[in-house]
Amino acid sequence: MTICTYNARTLASEASVEDLMMQARKIKYDVIGLTETRRHHALHAAYDSGEELFLGTCDSRGVGGVSVLVKRTWP
Repeated sequence: MTICTYNARTLASEASVEDLMMQARKIKYDVIGLTETRRHHALHAAYDSGEELFLGTCDSRGVGGVSVLVKRTWP
């Protein structure tokens, strides 16, 4: 199992989430812990590629936020 961490700096927009997904597919991982997501609304997305993204929220000032990207297909 490969566990990674990444300081996302922001995942507030859909474009930044799409960019994250494209970059993540270029590496080998099972779980990526994401920090500094700065997202104001929680999101749970399941992709046809077998990945699930759980985005938490930041504080009221737009600071912080953690998320997890998981491959549903375990080796």
